[in-house]
Amino acid sequence: MGADGETEDGAALLVASNRGPLSFTEADDGSLSASRGGGGLVSGLSSMGNGAGTTVWVCAALTDGDRVATRRAERGRLDLDGHDTGGLAVRMLDIDPRTFQRAYNAIANSTLWFIHHLLYATPTAPAFDTHFLREWDSYRDYNRAFAEALAADAAPGAKVLVQDYHLTLAPRLVRELRPDVRIAHFSHTPWAPTDYFRLLPDQVGRETLLGVLGADHAGFHSPRWARAFAGCCAELLGAKVGADEMSVTYDGHTTNLGVHPLGVDADSLRARAAESDVETRLAAVREQIGDRQAIVRVDRTELSKNISRGLLAYRELLRERPEWRGRVVHLASAYPSRHDLPEYREYTATVQRLAAEIEDEFATPDWRPIILHVTDDYARSLALYRVGDVLLVNPVRDGMNLVAKEVPVVSERDCVVVLSEAAGAADEFGDHALLVNPFDVAGTADALHRALSMGAAERTERAARLAEISTRLPPDRWLADQLAALG
Repeated sequence: MGADGETEDGAALLVASNRGPLSFTEADDGSLSASRGGGGLVSGLSSMGNGAGTTVWVCAALTDGDRVATRRAERGRLDLDGHDTGGLAVRMLDIDPRTFQRAYNAIANSTLWFIHHLLYATPTAPAFDTHFLREWDSYRDYNRAFAEALAADAAPGAKVLVQDYHLTLAPRLVRELRPDVRIAHFSHTPWAPTDYFRLLPDQVGRETLLGVLGADHAGFHSPRWARAFAGCCAELLGAKVGADEMSVTYDGHTTNLGVHPLGVDADSLRARAAESDVETRLAAVREQIGDRQAIVRVDRTELSKNISRGLLAYRELLRERPEWRGRVVHLASAYPSRHDLPEYREYTATVQRLAAEIEDEFATPDWRPIILHVTDDYARSLALYRVGDVLLVNPVRDGMNLVAKEVPVVSERDCVVVLSEAAGAADEFGDHALLVNPFDVAGTADALHRALSMGAAERTERAARLAEISTRLPPDRWLADQLAALG
């Protein structure tokens, strides 16, 4: 690196995220094998590389194999050998495990996630003591490690894309090290309204906002989340917000806000949904359904996904609309999430208990009202996508919710989407979905009844419209839009 902080050479495009596109496994003989992650960001970035090393993805080493690979690699850079990535390289950061756990679990997942999804039971939580402040120090250190790696690897005038709530401090830290680069930050979560954001200690809230304002462009899935961010900046920092609420100016620097509602790569999803492992599971699922209708849901057992109220709504449907008993099956895939946190283990147990209660109350010798799988089986999830008559997606709050967009693309039964109005996808779907208040169990039960009763012509019209909306901004275009916004 030169005296002014710029590298003699470097990457023209860099992306930073907690989890990278590559995971390593070490065999008994010491050899390493790499598996490429899925998702649109991987494909989108791979298509944009135009030579070895011109695009670099900076991420944390999450597994023992990742750490071994990182230590063996010069400067921590790893090539994606055997993959058609167009010059995409990966730099994994071997962050101290204690620092990582405090930053990832205590701050990112147990504080910022809870703030943006409005998950705190405020009579008892949060309580930010000196222990929390030490954890916040680790979050700073974690973000600083990313910023230093990005600054070291960026070519003069490079574009840097920072992803999500794990790295809200990184944009400002990068700007301090490399004022020549163009920086974007994208929030995949919602953004908390001002009054709720104020739960954070004043300095922590300010630091979070100033971190994102280090970017030239801050992206969100929904106009609601962009406006909420701007409101926090105005109220807590005294920043100037543009008349259209799509820019924030603070201390002489303007951050433009953008709305980029991520969509689905239809061809890729349909191809995956037609593979043999999905077909195998599809046959078993169809046997379970028989000639009944199916309400499906596919979610992590994440507190914000609101699975428990969804189950209560299904129970309400069966109690208040007994004509559906024996005629509908609820197929739920609720796979474990963040089980190193006690709240999540308890929530998974609650979901399982509610499913068992529904089974006990309504099951007959020839009808199982609910079939719950608490396993991560993507092929089975895709099978549910294909056979569902109704999709229930009722999060308390969600940045986007891609499941709501994926199901209409592969559905074989013109699936009706019952969707929480608090999901980012609701902004695009509007009345083409059946929107519900996620806390209104009775209202959700009524929406399930309406969906199950809907005529074929209306189902077909709605499904076609939702599929079109869901594919408007596939991952490659989503990424290109953000790069274009950087100028």
